[in-house]
Amino acid sequence: MSQSEASATSRSLNEYLIDRIRREGPITFHEWMREALYNDHAGYYVRPGATIWGRAGDYRTSPETSELFAATFARFFADLYQELDEPDRFHIVECGAGDGSLAEGVLQSLRSFFPHVYSATTYFVVEVGFNRHSDIRQRLARFATKVELISDGNLCGLNPGIVFSNELLDAFPVHLITKRSDELLEIYVGLNASGAFDWVTGPLSTGRLRDMYQENGIEIETDQIIELSSQIDKWLMTVAKNLRRGYVITVDYGAETKELYDNPDRFQGTLRAFARHNLVDVLSHPGEHDITAHVNWTQVQSVGSAHGLRTVRLQRQDKFLLDAGLLDELERRLASAPDEAEKIRLTTAAREMILPNGMAASFQVLVQEKA
Repeated sequence: MSQSEASATSRSLNEYLIDRIRREGPITFHEWMREALYNDHAGYYVRPGATIWGRAGDYRTSPETSELFAATFARFFADLYQELDEPDRFHIVECGAGDGSLAEGVLQSLRSFFPHVYSATTYFVVEVGFNRHSDIRQRLARFATKVELISDGNLCGLNPGIVFSNELLDAFPVHLITKRSDELLEIYVGLNASGAFDWVTGPLSTGRLRDMYQENGIEIETDQIIELSSQIDKWLMTVAKNLRRGYVITVDYGAETKELYDNPDRFQGTLRAFARHNLVDVLSHPGEHDITAHVNWTQVQSVGSAHGLRTVRLQRQDKFLLDAGLLDELERRLASAPDEAEKIRLTTAAREMILPNGMAASFQVLVQEKA
């Protein structure tokens, strides 16, 4: 998509949302964010031809930083395959597969170093951007007999298997909640006198938000702002229902309830938007930039537990990668590196993923088991 085409698409979504608010009145930020990210025609993750990931996009994820990320998770998946008694059929489901780089790395590592696991594996790719399916198919063409592209609604009968996601939950639409005069209120998106998007405060749009607030032991101060994600609950319920036996592995950035909400640095919440690796105004140019919020790991664990998912571990990503064999994967690749430049590239990428202040230190890995 050219820059002019992207702008036209953005204007179209912008005008659609403005017209909707004029007709219906202010809408919840949850609904505004859902349209901005997932609108069928112009949503950020759906628009055709958009460059989202990598240096030329708006943000980078660990699979794009180094193949060591996918290789280490492939090693971990192989360990879980043994924990599941080496079944004849083994399902790996990646939800929010993006450009397919993680799937490619995992399948390549399984085929090269864990052929018995690869032989049993079917890799299901779930990606809401259907216009990118052809690109993913092309990228994974050499694994064609092992790959299936599906939708969330087609998850069924995963027994045994793994459901994996990397930076998926942080992109689920959120409700914005605040408190005034000891009353919980919700923040909506309306229009100001100039006709531009603006924040509006009103009553909670659903009683479920109050329930979530209480269930997670949240207590906020006057004028504090937090995000609540009801979609995390729905997604986990769907996953738990369809995973008969196996593991749910969730990689994202967030914190547990107390750390997430009792932090003065997060008094205004964690909601933010990115364009070309820079922070931008959340309400500007819907459909043109990524919008994200921290994950509440207390919520993910409690909802999972209510649906039969037992927490096995919750670790910082750098610690998890070390425990899962990142250095072994590095050594394996260094031994076959063609030159010194490649060795430096591999070592630098590994260092970035395990240094205390590196990229992985901001992320966590949650492993849940369905027995």
